[in-house]
Amino acid sequence: MGERALKLIVDVLSQPAVLIAIISLIGLILQKKPANEVVKGTTKSFLGFIVISAGAGILVNSLEPFGKMFQAAFHVNGVVPNNEAIVAMALNEYGTATALIMFFGMFANILIARFTRLKYIFLTGHHTLYMACLIAVILAVAGLKGPLLIGVGAVSLGLAMGIFPAIVQPFMRKITGNDKVAFGHFSTIGYCLSGLIGKAVGKGSRSTEDIRFPKGLGFLRDSSVSIALTMTVLYVFIALFAGAGYVEGELSGGTHYLVFSVIQAVTFAAGVFIILSGVRLVLAEIVPAFKGISDKLVPDSKPALDCPIIFPYAPNAVLLGFFCSFAGGITGMFILGAAGAVIILPGVVPHFFTGASAGVFGNAAGGIRGAVLGSFVNGLIITFFPVFLLPVMGDLGVANTTFSDTDFAATGIVLGNAVKLLGPAGITIGIAAVAAASVLLGFRQKKQPESDQKAEA
Repeated sequence: MGERALKLIVDVLSQPAVLIAIISLIGLILQKKPANEVVKGTTKSFLGFIVISAGAGILVNSLEPFGKMFQAAFHVNGVVPNNEAIVAMALNEYGTATALIMFFGMFANILIARFTRLKYIFLTGHHTLYMACLIAVILAVAGLKGPLLIGVGAVSLGLAMGIFPAIVQPFMRKITGNDKVAFGHFSTIGYCLSGLIGKAVGKGSRSTEDIRFPKGLGFLRDSSVSIALTMTVLYVFIALFAGAGYVEGELSGGTHYLVFSVIQAVTFAAGVFIILSGVRLVLAEIVPAFKGISDKLVPDSKPALDCPIIFPYAPNAVLLGFFCSFAGGITGMFILGAAGAVIILPGVVPHFFTGASAGVFGNAAGGIRGAVLGSFVNGLIITFFPVFLLPVMGDLGVANTTFSDTDFAATGIVLGNAVKLLGPAGITIGIAAVAAASVLLGFRQKKQPESDQKAEA
């Protein structure tokens, strides 16, 4: 396969907007919708994810100077978890394996959804790319090569794309109030822990969305206003510690450091507002369009979508979750420093997206207490997990960045150590056995009387 063809595969499959548009197109065609509805539904699905991506880009750009100000203010150095950075480094050596594992892994995901009880089609393209890259690195470092590397990697990826959404789906039903959409973001372990903590501590705790403000502060009920004001306080606080000289000399291009901080804070709020608008647009189109896929190709399947899909259900929990996860990251950083281990710095971008999502999951299960404690624990585990991932990453284990989200770390740790223990042949047999067991369980479920299946549900 030529280099240009591989690049085309990666560029198409790693873009959620393109994947969603293709799925919408196929789903609407399978439902035999009129041409005008096919064009409308496909275009609006595409547009909705472009809006979400644009909002996410604004968020990331506004958070980047915050992270730099934090490091300058408190004079800390270490490994910064960042999926984009570590994947960019890894693709130089493992690009071909990553592209092929991703391509065949998506087919494996569809087959697993068709023939097993893991009825989830994972549509977060960039996370699929990151997981494919991680698996390629782990297996290649362990000695797998050629078709064996691609085959084991693709099946491993397909299983991950089905298993992780299945684990978190009970909490998704609680958040959304239905079973139509699944969660496709590889930090599931943190989200499940947040939900479980919420169930354990949240009895009697009211929802983050029911926070009552005094009459004079009624404007804070508007999530855009509350996010803008809260982030302004946070940015200005960090900027004061970083100092005018650093901010104006390194980040703002000469703009007064306080003005720059306020602009970045409100820009952050604008990014959240744009994401929420895009999510509403996508949900209105993808769920009806996906019915065609579910009815005809993969019965009872659900689309597993990126983490912003749940933000509109609890905007207050989004902000609270970010703060508490970041606090967990800072706490974890000091614990690692005191223990003499590799220091994992709190990456602002992963703490926002995973912390915000953990806040929503914790809130759904346990209100304010669940959101606070659940997202704080999420911050701790995305700080500690990467420490155990580094040893199985080969040369990339000594880089100044690594994978940030819990499922990447957990998958890498389990797969890397399993290969060391079992060897290439053993891990191949093990992955094949897991896939075969999933298929057999799926057929067993189909053979059960319908009344039994209802009773189990």
